[in-house]
Amino acid sequence: MKKKSSPRLKCFSYNGPFAYSVTLCTYKRRPHFILQDLISKIVDKLKDSTDRYGFSVIVYTFMPDHLHLLVKGTDSSDLKGFVRHFKQMTGYNFKMQQGEILWHLSYYDRVIRKDEDIAASARYILKNPVRKGLVADFRDYPFSGSLVYNIKEIF
Repeated sequence: MKKKSSPRLKCFSYNGPFAYSVTLCTYKRRPHFILQDLISKIVDKLKDSTDRYGFSVIVYTFMPDHLHLLVKGTDSSDLKGFVRHFKQMTGYNFKMQQGEILWHLSYYDRVIRKDEDIAASARYILKNPVRKGLVADFRDYPFSGSLVYNIKEIF
């Protein structure tokens, strides 16, 4: 059987002061992200993982079956380590509490180029619930936020 290749770029280390848009899907696209209690627990683990791996979470948006993140690193940041740690910690807790798998095996990432407007990427992520018809204004969506900014004021 042929081994699946990694969706990560082969010629890029994912280390250092880069910004990334990351999408993590739930296992079998199950709509787990509909309760504030679960999302609050996951955000707590997100804080732990970003501190450990040197990232700032510019914005996050929990859609029912996936999570969008916009993160910015420092010189010591490691995106692959960050995502692995975050998924492992949240997945383990979810499995212990719910008896189910939380995350799809892989994830999607996009490196934000230096010439791109990071605020535009943040707005795109925050407006995902509007595009999906969940709210009329992204500021009304309860499952979005930032670990750096007050999104209701800045975006």
